[in-house]
Amino acid sequence: MTVIVYGSAELLAAATAARLVTALSDAQAARGRASVVLTGGRTGTAVLSSVRTAPARDSVDWSQVDFYWGDERFLPAGDQERNDTQARAALLDQLPATRVHAMAPSDGEFGDDPDAAAAAYAALLPATFDVCLLGVGEEGHTASIFPDSPAVHEATRTVVAVRDCPKPPPTRVSLTLPTIRRSTAVWLMTTGESKADAVASALNGASEVAIPAAGAQGRDETLWLLDTTAAAKHAR
Repeated sequence: MTVIVYGSAELLAAATAARLVTALSDAQAARGRASVVLTGGRTGTAVLSSVRTAPARDSVDWSQVDFYWGDERFLPAGDQERNDTQARAALLDQLPATRVHAMAPSDGEFGDDPDAAAAAYAALLPATFDVCLLGVGEEGHTASIFPDSPAVHEATRTVVAVRDCPKPPPTRVSLTLPTIRRSTAVWLMTTGESKADAVASALNGASEVAIPAAGAQGRDETLWLLDTTAAAKHAR
């Protein structure tokens, strides 16, 4: 596990975008294809916007990148709060991206049934991902896995419906921690003073039940990408 601290949220987004372009390009050089799990939120969207303008963007064959999501708000298609809506506006609509695997919306083929949407998403996941991008919430949640919730205790299913989330919207679909840990690299990105306690707890050995982000680890690499305020309580 490696912690990298940037001077600002803007620097973090730009550096992470460059890192992502390199990782996807390297994966394609090795195997011809690449896969990435996207995250929403302010930082996740800023990273995608930075990818769009990255100088080396065209080193990636975007038609051969499989895009997945770590979680999704179970809302109608096109809702501005959906992570896939934000990702399309920030990056995907500007790319020749043809392998975009969005989670089903609440008005999609499974109707208002998040369990069916979760099961369908589980069926299309690959054995592993090259890079999994994740955010970290103020209470330590990642994806839509909240402290001491049914999702954080899930050990069998790869994707679950999440109900009664402590922050809106209350219903979501999320990868589970065992699925996240199938990633070659996991990058946890967060900014702001309000995240400092959760970051410090995760990096100081908190349990994943108490701080789910602590359980998000990659097979080969786990990076915590922070700005100075989010890292303020972590003793380096």
